[in-house]
Amino acid sequence: MPNAATTISLVVPYSPFAVEQVIDAITYFVVFLFSTTLHEAAHAWAALRGGDRTAYHGGQVSLDPRPHIRREPFGMVVLPLVSALATGWPMGYASAPYDPEWARRYPRRAALMALAGPGANLMLVILAALALRIGQSAGLFLAPERIHFGLVASSNASVTWEAVSKLLSVVFSLNLLLFVFNLLPFFPLDGSAAITLLMNRETTKRYQEFLWSTPMLGWIGLLIAWKLFDFVFDPVFTAAVNLIYPGVRYG
Repeated sequence: MPNAATTISLVVPYSPFAVEQVIDAITYFVVFLFSTTLHEAAHAWAALRGGDRTAYHGGQVSLDPRPHIRREPFGMVVLPLVSALATGWPMGYASAPYDPEWARRYPRRAALMALAGPGANLMLVILAALALRIGQSAGLFLAPERIHFGLVASSNASVTWEAVSKLLSVVFSLNLLLFVFNLLPFFPLDGSAAITLLMNRETTKRYQEFLWSTPMLGWIGLLIAWKLFDFVFDPVFTAAVNLIYPGVRYG
């Protein structure tokens, strides 16, 4: 159980010491690179299973980050690395190619392809949460006095376990962010394609044509998602942390 002084906030910590800043930035970047690679590989794998081999031919059905980096070098390396060093955590983007004609013919398969990416991030959230819960039960991890994004656990067992708790905290937090953000139902996020599972075929067709014929919707959708994200993510983060530390007190 966490101590009574434990509180939760979503303030991202940034160490005042340059060496710690660099270590934190590299940790975030590595986790981002792996998590994004898994996300895009899941999209590509789901598309392949659904009959679209576009991403497969591009090499994206792989956990090797190189084909994903070749497709989006700025979004997967330059931007996240620079932003992590500058602000303490990464911003970036990636994509997996698909055939729009395939998506028109098989909208349900395209929707499942869209869900596969966030689903991969959710899997990492669950695995990290289980590892943190087991570590807490074993006395290796404990709840820090202040829980926030990127710091869900700490350890006084050893320097190694403290590093492991930090890594798991980042995996948990960053993948929860990727999962929630990508499921927002605004184009071009994955949630905008996944909602077609709730539509009939004719409505889906008109919806797809509207999205694909209006390029500015992508910028508008990202702006709306950015503005609304905190209102959605805050309670989700709090609820997820409460699954690791039942009964935690909030400040």
